[in-house]
Amino acid sequence: MGEMRVLSFEANSKIGKEIQLQGWMHLRRDHGKLIFLDLRDRAGIIQLVVNPKTSEEAHKVASELRSEDVIEVAGTVKKRPAGTINKDLKTGEIEIEVASIKIISKAATLPLDMGAEDLNLELPTLLDHRSLTLRHPQVSSIFKVQEAIVDSFRETAKKLDCTEIFVPTLASGASEGGADVFEVDYYGHKAYLTQSPQLYKQMLVPVFERVYTISKAYRAEPSVTTRHLSENTQMDCEFGFVDFDQLLNLLEEVASGILKADKTAKIPVKIPRLSLSEAFEILKREAQDDLSPKDEIGLSDWALDKHGSDLLTIHRFPTKKRAFYTMPDPEEPKHSLSYDILFRGLEIASGSQRINNYEQLIETMEKRGLDPKNFGMYLQAFKYGMPPEGGFSFGLERITMKAMGLSNIREASLFPRDMERVDERFSKVEVKK
Repeated sequence: MGEMRVLSFEANSKIGKEIQLQGWMHLRRDHGKLIFLDLRDRAGIIQLVVNPKTSEEAHKVASELRSEDVIEVAGTVKKRPAGTINKDLKTGEIEIEVASIKIISKAATLPLDMGAEDLNLELPTLLDHRSLTLRHPQVSSIFKVQEAIVDSFRETAKKLDCTEIFVPTLASGASEGGADVFEVDYYGHKAYLTQSPQLYKQMLVPVFERVYTISKAYRAEPSVTTRHLSENTQMDCEFGFVDFDQLLNLLEEVASGILKADKTAKIPVKIPRLSLSEAFEILKREAQDDLSPKDEIGLSDWALDKHGSDLLTIHRFPTKKRAFYTMPDPEEPKHSLSYDILFRGLEIASGSQRINNYEQLIETMEKRGLDPKNFGMYLQAFKYGMPPEGGFSFGLERITMKAMGLSNIREASLFPRDMERVDERFSKVEVKK
């Protein structure tokens, strides 16, 4: 037996050598007296060949293996015979001639076929068996891409001289206003799960000028759609000493940086921009206060067709439809200095220039029916000097969903939370587009 464990892809450089592998039995195929096993470890999948002429004991153990049994294997690395190379595997040109197999942990009989290349499961089944289905390469690959998206975001934010901050997810008030908040009994007092890291990242602008954070956000929206989650992951930036045009440039720079992880994304040097009113002119319909899912698809199709771009920036949404801290356009106060960015038919980020004047912020709160007394610490940051500032927030699960071509955002969350599920399913709720 080899002296130490070798990962599957490392075997490519060890042809003719004896090695030790550890992992899960992913798939078994019996061909006459030969047994072929696919072993899965964190690096990928590798084919094992068990021949009774080489080891009767290993053959006996292999014949009793079930999918997801945890095994340790010793054997010799061989080149695959001509015509049997699998170009879809990193280890597709080699196989292991097994000398011994040890079962480390037995798996119970599986409730579904984990050996299939395509799981092809209904979403409830996929999620009801989440700790198992996540093991499948088709599913786990989603979250390797998600990791790359986060890495690209962090790299881009650091390049822009942002300091990473870590903000609370419990707050004394609703950061966005409205009723879509989860109330928490906090030692006999009322507290809320944060709807976004917005207020906290703004408070850090006078400290670091430029900040970014990756945090959880919670929305108690009483609806079930293919594009919303009750708990999502946000990738936020906030910048001091910036104007609206600079913010649009920063938004698009971060979006382009994030999507480096998606090699298929079409991102031109100049991302197309439209005001909301211009967007409705292109859609050839009367202007509304916001874009519908259908509108987002139509505009994204236009951006791809006319500009070869998978990204499209939409700006100047109605002030009344944006959060209280959003700066109205000084030249046309009914519209705000706000923006969304669309990616392949879906809004993946939203943001704005913020009101940085203390008196204006209090006046806006009162007009919206918010009590400034509930925002004491937040307002403190503005009372003692806040520069012109703004930022944006990207939805990690939405980007992952579109980058991977998934049909439901729940597939882009390791353990999704919605109206019908917190790990376990509460009830069957119809999902609407």
